[in-house]
Amino acid sequence: MHHDYSGDQYARMARALAGELGVTATHESATATALSIVDGCDHAGISLVMRNRKIKSVAPTDDVVTRADDLQYETGEGPCLQAIHDQETVYSSDLRSDDRWPSWAPAASSSLGIRTALSLQLFIGPDAMGCLNLYSDQPHAFGPDERVSAHALAAHIAVAMTAATDQENLSSALINRTLIGQAEGMMMQALQITAEQAFAAMVRVSQARNVKVHRVASEIVKNGLKAGLFD
Repeated sequence: MHHDYSGDQYARMARALAGELGVTATHESATATALSIVDGCDHAGISLVMRNRKIKSVAPTDDVVTRADDLQYETGEGPCLQAIHDQETVYSSDLRSDDRWPSWAPAASSSLGIRTALSLQLFIGPDAMGCLNLYSDQPHAFGPDERVSAHALAAHIAVAMTAATDQENLSSALINRTLIGQAEGMMMQALQITAEQAFAAMVRVSQARNVKVHRVASEIVKNGLKAGLFD
């Protein structure tokens, strides 16, 4: 059955994705939406490039996705890795006859039953990216219309993921600022010092321990001013 989704309908989906509570929920909603939007898609997942340049799989719709992704990481080849490396969409209409990935393709098709693969880039921020990975158990599953739908969906998913990440970062920043303020107050009262002096003391501890200031503040709020903390 062919889904004819208009731009307005995709926009509504993007708003719904952006309305999810948290990054994890957004990832899970994105891959579930891919199954319902892209005709022929039997399995979907997202691969994210982490800050250490390692690739992490999130929100797989089933174990086939997890095993397919793990197999790519083990063999060092596959549509997702190629899409990330070459920064382009990668499509295979039939893995049984695709010789671009001599180790991954035969294993994915014979062991996992995957015949068609489509990996689309997700630009999540200036220094963050990933891929939306779509798999089908049938050969030639994603025709031109399905690939157009997948591209449109990937663009909206990227927007939603960026918004969710920004919101999570903002929430974390507010929590950290609150912890630091609480720790400053405890230090000001116990040590009879100013807020500036309290913050400077926490900075010195964070530098000595090579940890973030908010972790020092969290320790103070949780455990109090232990002897030797500022030695």
